[in-house]
Amino acid sequence: MLVSSLFTRRSLLMGSAFFLLYAFGVMPPAFADDLEPHSPPPTAQADEKKPDKAKDEKKEEKKDEIKPYEEVVTKDAKTQTGLFTVHRVDDKLLWEIPKDAFGKEMLWVITFAKTQTGYGFGGGEVLDRVVRWERRDKSVLLRLMDYDLRSETKGPIEKSIEAASVKPIVKVFPILALSKADAPVVDVTDLFKGDVAEFSAKRALNAKSMDTGRSFLEGVKVFPENIETEVTATYVSNRDDGLESVTVVLHHSMVALPKEVMRPRLADSRVGYFQSGYVEYGRNDQKAVQRRFIHRWRLEKKDPQAALSDPVKPITYYIGREVPDQWRPWIKKGVESWREAFEQAAFTNAIVCKNAPSEAEDPDWDAEDTRYSVIRWLPTTTENAYGPSIIDPRSGEILNADTKLHHNVLKLLRDWYFVQASPNDPRAQRLPFPDDLMGRLVEYVVAHEVGHTLGLAHNMKGSSSYTVAQLRDPVFTERFGTEASIMDYGRFNYVAQPGDGASLIPIIGPYDRFAIEWGYKPIPAPNADGETRALDTLAARQISDPTLRFGSGPERGTDEDPTEQTEDLSDDALAATTLGLANLDRVLTWLVPAVSKPGEDYDDLRDMFNKFMGQRNQELIHVARLVGGVVETDYHYGYGQGKAVYEAVPAARQRAAALFLLEHAFTVPTELLRPDLLDRIESKGIGDRVLGIQNSLLNLLLDEGRAARMTDQEALHPGRSYSLATLMDDLRQGIWSDLAAPRVVIHPFRRNVQRSYLRALAAKIAPASASSSDLRPLSRGALEALRGTLEAAMPRAGDAATRLHLVDSIATVERALTVKP
Repeated sequence: MLVSSLFTRRSLLMGSAFFLLYAFGVMPPAFADDLEPHSPPPTAQADEKKPDKAKDEKKEEKKDEIKPYEEVVTKDAKTQTGLFTVHRVDDKLLWEIPKDAFGKEMLWVITFAKTQTGYGFGGGEVLDRVVRWERRDKSVLLRLMDYDLRSETKGPIEKSIEAASVKPIVKVFPILALSKADAPVVDVTDLFKGDVAEFSAKRALNAKSMDTGRSFLEGVKVFPENIETEVTATYVSNRDDGLESVTVVLHHSMVALPKEVMRPRLADSRVGYFQSGYVEYGRNDQKAVQRRFIHRWRLEKKDPQAALSDPVKPITYYIGREVPDQWRPWIKKGVESWREAFEQAAFTNAIVCKNAPSEAEDPDWDAEDTRYSVIRWLPTTTENAYGPSIIDPRSGEILNADTKLHHNVLKLLRDWYFVQASPNDPRAQRLPFPDDLMGRLVEYVVAHEVGHTLGLAHNMKGSSSYTVAQLRDPVFTERFGTEASIMDYGRFNYVAQPGDGASLIPIIGPYDRFAIEWGYKPIPAPNADGETRALDTLAARQISDPTLRFGSGPERGTDEDPTEQTEDLSDDALAATTLGLANLDRVLTWLVPAVSKPGEDYDDLRDMFNKFMGQRNQELIHVARLVGGVVETDYHYGYGQGKAVYEAVPAARQRAAALFLLEHAFTVPTELLRPDLLDRIESKGIGDRVLGIQNSLLNLLLDEGRAARMTDQEALHPGRSYSLATLMDDLRQGIWSDLAAPRVVIHPFRRNVQRSYLRALAAKIAPASASSSDLRPLSRGALEALRGTLEAAMPRAGDAATRLHLVDSIATVERALTVKP
């Protein structure tokens, strides 16, 4: 259908074209012969076809001609002056580029100012580029810049780098006129209304192309350091839902990069910052060196000699005009809670938060203007918030950083707090929460996201630094919070028990203050390399203080370090999960009345129960990752001599974790079998929910990577490791412990997990298995041992369902063992 439709449409267009040609008397000769019996003589036709070379050359010369300024910038032009002089002439946009702007780097940022429903949100990022304007004869070139290859030394290597990094030309603009100051005037309309690939929102919108006929130039604002332009842009969608068009308002911001490049601060794996990098070819390392520098704001002391000083220019955030009034005070608190951290870096009043000016106060103020960092409130159902930033790629200097709060982050915070902290906060035992509680949760999420906009990456080690006793201590938690870093995903204090009086919400922690000091403290030195000794000394504090350590395992795609997990708390997952499960049992007692509302259905109750189960499952996974776990401590050479970077979790602790799961995860969770709750939200499903987490835990414990680590540890430290063979014995005996009873009666949920166990081991020894570790022979051995135990239990089967389950299990084992490897 699509092919036929396109073909038909093309035929109609061709018919229209031919009609127009005929109407204007320029029909091709082949068609004219059918309509006009008296054709011109052949010699006349040949004369008509002969090209007038001189005429064409004259036309081309006229096209390239630079016109008088007044003919291009007419008296009807609306002109603004600033970074460039900008003229609006009807639907054309003319830029008058001053001579001193050529050759200078500028940052071009495109965001969504407004979007069509279902296509993102206002304030969303599209792309950013660094550009440079160049004059060439009668044209102006726009080039893209990159800084991937560099040399800090002059000489032949610099020429080689230049030859290997030509800057691509995005567009060529003919010079239309010259000002009295010899500034070229060019028409940049197509840069905004045309579909220039390097400045297109196609990818962000999943669109095929821009329809220039349905796109319009909107407002333009010109300032001394930037030009702000908005375009209503219509794209042909690439989606397959039948919607062919999507219209958005794009905001283009071109900002001059700082004339003085900020000194970069070289990155260190021990401190978590977002980073940029380049390959350095001019160093004496006998190799090309990957150099990385952190992203940070430019902070300079007003009084360089003072121990503490206000900055010359503070980091300033504006609360967007669209943010609901009740959250504004809490947002300000969240932003400015970082002031204490900056005091450790020798700055007072380093960070400021204020309301955006009203339209009456400043009609030119624009949240999309990259000069302003804005806390934005997005009208979407996405349960999230994030903190992106725009940087100078030459140095890592943060130039702009907006914090984006989706409206339904309120729901996310509410649900987390309800299932994790309501046993310790009566205000949270009924929905909705009061504004003072909800505001405090907003303050927390703003502080976390602002941390990202200061350059800080997630630190998943931060939540494993405190002991269970400390997390239950009101004095300790009030001073240090519930995790060493607010940049972790520790969330809320599910470890504290009713009556403890402990704090429940994270605050700026010791790692956060340390990281800001490391990244922002002024260090007297001639260059970035000169700072490294002082920065090494700062980072070495981590050796004796675990609260200052950094780890990002999950974001590097590894789960081997149990001290770098998400959604966890404390240095003892066994104790924390024991207390967390006790709190979850308490939540069940008020779940129905807390969430249900008179006259409404049970959709909210079902949703909150899903959150409850997610929390329960997550806490059990924290324990599973102790098995085969290896703790990584990022020691560098010269510090902490004699300490290993990688250290296996002690064998006794690994085995205790496996036995904990056999007792709490692979048994029947009687506390969940609540008819008063489950009969309201589902006709079936609790068995599948329980089996789902059991399958996840089995897959974790029988993971090939985990098996490889356990085998390595057994080889490196014989007699001091929890061996893979012992784990397999413990799993077999624990999951099938029912078979030891004098009368064997197996609960349906236990039968489920036992069948999953059989499938998992059968998969390990199947011919198609990718297992190359000891899991393969150990799985075979476990099934052979289990076969005898099953056969011995048969005479003691206490009911028909159990007997048939044993018969089926024996058959499954035999089938797995008889398949040739």
